[in-house]
Amino acid sequence: MKWTKQRLNNLFFFIGVAAVVVMLLTFDVSFVELWQHLCHAGYWLIPILGIWIFIYGMNALAWRSIVKTKMKEGEHVGFWRIYQWTITGYALNYATPVGGLGGEPYRIMELSKYMDNQRATSSVILYAMMHFFAHFWLWFSSIFIYLALAVIGDVPMTMAIGTVLGIIVLFCLLAFYLFSKGYRKGLVVKTIRWIGKIPGLKGWSTRFQEKHAEALHNVDEQIAALHSEDKRTFYTSLLLEYFSRIVQSLEIMFMLLLFGIDCGGGMSGLLLTFLHSVLILSFTTLFANLIGFLPMQLGVQEGGFVLSIAALGLSAALGIFVSIICRVREIIWILIGILLMKIDKQ
Repeated sequence: MKWTKQRLNNLFFFIGVAAVVVMLLTFDVSFVELWQHLCHAGYWLIPILGIWIFIYGMNALAWRSIVKTKMKEGEHVGFWRIYQWTITGYALNYATPVGGLGGEPYRIMELSKYMDNQRATSSVILYAMMHFFAHFWLWFSSIFIYLALAVIGDVPMTMAIGTVLGIIVLFCLLAFYLFSKGYRKGLVVKTIRWIGKIPGLKGWSTRFQEKHAEALHNVDEQIAALHSEDKRTFYTSLLLEYFSRIVQSLEIMFMLLLFGIDCGGGMSGLLLTFLHSVLILSFTTLFANLIGFLPMQLGVQEGGFVLSIAALGLSAALGIFVSIICRVREIIWILIGILLMKIDKQ
């Protein structure tokens, strides 16, 4: 088993390295232009990169709160190890198509060294659900931020914009309903059954359910148990994930300030700039997640930034700059995550 996990670790490592190479080769700008953008960012790169220390810290705390509910007496996983897996997991998620094909299996593999596979799997699935659940709350709350700014005349409001906002509200409400069902009854068994409806996978789905019926049922029970039996942990994890998105908005705010965009300056101007940053992040992540099957969301994130920034009346050039600097930040943190995979702290 140890040898198998080592081979998987190496596979994840090479996937990450290959993804970084692909990302570097698929930049939409030349290396000369890229260097010019980096020089323009200057010392602002420090807070842009550094803010992610805190974002990943909040993600790790959210996951750790779930892991602790699954641990039996005598079992223990230190926060720094979970922090390491969090960074590496997200690095692999950025690097693979359909985010989660790399990061979640890696986290399960590492966590299963400290608890049985079923509890490790349920812990990782619960955290992945919480991470995505928080996205919907970001998108939902951003609607009300936009409406509030529209009331004071800070952002435009047209019939087309109102229609789009209404669709997003309905989309989020539907997601809240589906998540509530998943949290009450689990979703692993239903997911495997759904996969069986895909042409060519019905036989695999049936065999997998028959072979792992008890394990799948146990995982679903553990998923349902968190919401029904430990609501404090549930909401703590959700709030940490939600506020990690709010903190992430500072990254965009730093870049707006770099371009001299501060909505008039002063505390009120900075607050408006921050709220604009939340809206830009919200729209961009919504766009990226709707087309999340692309590895590293190549082109999708860039388009999302350009569209969301243009929708607020800012220049497309600013959108391109923000997307490029965010892509550079991703590459650097992917490299950090991949290197952490090879650091043995046992």
